Amino acid sequence: MTESTVTEANAGQWTQSTIQARAWFESLRTRICNEFEAIEREAGSDASFTFTPWNREHAGEPVENGGGGVQGLMKGKVFEKVGVNVSTVGGAFSPEFAASINGADPENPGFTATGISLVAHMANPHVPAVHMNTRFLTTRKAWFGGGGDLNPPIPYDEDTADFHAAFRAACDAHEPGDYDRFKAWADDYFFIPHRGVHRGVGGIFYDHLECGDATSFDANFAFTRAVGEAFLDVYPRLVRRRMGMAWTPQDKHQQLVWRGRYAEFNLVYDRGTLFGLKTGGNIDAILMSLPPEAVWA
Repeated sequence: MTESTVTEANAGQWTQSTIQARAWFESLRTRICNEFEAIEREAGSDASFTFTPWNREHAGEPVENGGGGVQGLMKGKVFEKVGVNVSTVGGAFSPEFAASINGADPENPGFTATGISLVAHMANPHVPAVHMNTRFLTTRKAWFGGGGDLNPPIPYDEDTADFHAAFRAACDAHEPGDYDRFKAWADDYFFIPHRGVHRGVGGIFYDHLECGDATSFDANFAFTRAVGEAFLDVYPRLVRRRMGMAWTPQDKHQQLVWRGRYAEFNLVYDRGTLFGLKTGGNIDAILMSLPPEAVWA
């Protein structure tokens, strides 16, 4: 696996907290990718991830000490398209964008951000698609955010219950965790107003878990790691449960219509997409969340 483009040689601009969080996100990526490749092997596929490093740019030019990341992408028999990206970037927000970011303003637009972002679109319409993201940002403040949500074209109550139970357990085991609030936050956030429907069956979403001192950083980081572990535990189980099911042309059409709605949300409402585009992120990595095929009919 290719390492992140943020090396020890240029890490002087990054706080130790950012470097620590980045190392965890990269280790989680490795374990997730290994597990997804193992599922492909079980299905008789030799598909594997390709890893493409990138450096942060502004107006087409590299940003000195701006960081970058690695885009991981696999197209296989089970995972029609799955992206697992890690990035660690820094610089300054534009004045108008800084005004919308926690702890930043036009007079103090500096930031660093590190995180992992994952979206999986599945070949079998009975297997739920999924999104997961955790991140650590610093401006004049520092905080963790993230979560995960399940997006089945054909929902199964058992899958929904198991997915939520995994995140409830992660929340209940850590003081910063608040399952009821974070579940409600996800229900509110992952909603398509112009359709009047939710994007999927929910999960958890949290943001601005602020780290004003070492104690709060340790607690919020431990909770964020628990969210990643919960995802790695539950989602492969759901994939293995459904990936051998037969499907009909009607099932596939239902999946493609649902994917159209997923694309609408990510292009119109998703904050992560906007953040990446506003901060000189890699376009292909940002838009890896879009499905490989969709219909609007």
